[in-house]
Amino acid sequence: MVIRKANGTDAKALMVLYFEHLTRFPPKEEQDMSLWEKLLAKFEKDDNMHLLVAEEDGKVVSSVQMAIVEGLTHNVRPFAVVENVVTHADYRNQGYASALLERASEIAREHNCYKVFLETGSNRESTLNFYRNNGFAIDEKHSCLKRL
Repeated sequence: MVIRKANGTDAKALMVLYFEHLTRFPPKEEQDMSLWEKLLAKFEKDDNMHLLVAEEDGKVVSSVQMAIVEGLTHNVRPFAVVENVVTHADYRNQGYASALLERASEIAREHNCYKVFLETGSNRESTLNFYRNNGFAIDEKHSCLKRL
């Protein structure tokens, strides 16, 4: 397993992960892959944005996105937000997402973050147990969503 930051060449593999293995409602419109590639290239250079991928035999099989957010509380320490944890169905339960979450936590520690906040849209007990098993407390804080 190779864990690394995503780059522009990962756009199509990430689109498959997101639209076939993460969201239940993929967009109906065709995606502009040049925009995906441009954004991934930008993320690759941004020290506060981490789109991590796990590769197996050269294939992207899992991904986690994390943003480091600067803050004024906790002695002016940042915090990290994780979303879009996804693993290709054929590669689940093999430790890919856990390894990515551990790498994300290492990066957060390197940035002196005081916490890692994880968002999930799932209420499935198996998913919540997965996050618990990876060190995340469920319902310690509440997330409020306003769709724009």
